[in-house]
Amino acid sequence: MLSAILVAIFAALSAPNPQQEPARAPQLVSAGSMVGMTFGAGSGIYFRVSHDSGRNFDAPVKVADADVLPLNRHRGPRIALSGATIVITAVTGYRLSQDPHGHGLPSDGDLTAWRSVDGGKSWSGGVVVNDVPGAAREGLHSLAGGPNGRLFAVWLDKRGATGTRLFSARSNDSGVTWSKNVLVYASPDGTICECCHPSAVIDPNGQIFVMWRNWLGGARDMYLARSRDGETFTNIEKLGEGSWQLNACPMDGGGLAIYQDRVVTAWRRDQTVYLAEPGGREKALGEGREIALAAGANGSYAAWVDSSGVEIRTPDASRPVLLSGSGTLPALASLSDGAVLAAWEENGVIKTKRVE
Repeated sequence: MLSAILVAIFAALSAPNPQQEPARAPQLVSAGSMVGMTFGAGSGIYFRVSHDSGRNFDAPVKVADADVLPLNRHRGPRIALSGATIVITAVTGYRLSQDPHGHGLPSDGDLTAWRSVDGGKSWSGGVVVNDVPGAAREGLHSLAGGPNGRLFAVWLDKRGATGTRLFSARSNDSGVTWSKNVLVYASPDGTICECCHPSAVIDPNGQIFVMWRNWLGGARDMYLARSRDGETFTNIEKLGEGSWQLNACPMDGGGLAIYQDRVVTAWRRDQTVYLAEPGGREKALGEGREIALAAGANGSYAAWVDSSGVEIRTPDASRPVLLSGSGTLPALASLSDGAVLAAWEENGVIKTKRVE
């Protein structure tokens, strides 16, 4: 029963930042009973923390300011944990792009990382991750944390004369320093999908998984790659059984999660949201876009946006449950008690709900 699925929902509201700018683009991470949230508001990057598995959040703490901070279309800050260190990344710049198709992006955007070693009370100065200035100006990236101080960042990269490629960097010291940039993938057709965000996750064994939307033979399909060391990426494979021929960018990536040592993916093809494991059959979940994914105690939770608002489908449900009739851009995080926390934009604030 759908009502039973949400018997133990707890709601929290993330207040706007002190300047009352709209709060946008939430992202979540958790460890034990701690949940960290990052979001953007105006020119500021913010952090909030919950110490009771997402039931309540402390007041926002400003991480950094930027002259240009893109927050639309899955852009905005990302967050990861490396032991007791919290790391937040975002693409920022000093100059607004004059390209009419720039969507408010910086012309000189760099991927920058900030660290906190005191639970988010204070933050270090930013460290630029991309080693070619302005290469990350598309503003779309992902950040993953792993064991033994490992962090992995991946982004859509504009270095070179034409086309968009997928580049990455890793840190082995909880974000103090970052490696030289590594090419994850370059399409033989000259570019991957130019404005769909990538996703990354590190499994408990330290293996890195990266997902992105490709542009190959006129198709905008999702692909997955693996790496043991963050330097060599292998087993590159297309996800799903169908293909999406599209002469445009859908501006929509997907989600990755690890469930019982298996990687699970969720993404959109045309108007349908799918769930699939690499090499396995795809499962249609419903119509929608802006997909987020997390693994709870009993399986995969997928959230997306459709004509009704923000919906979430729990592992044993036959249809999704409505979280918000007016929200957008959901994010999900697995909690140590087996539940999942959802966050989304709604009328200038970030709302959250525990789903058990």
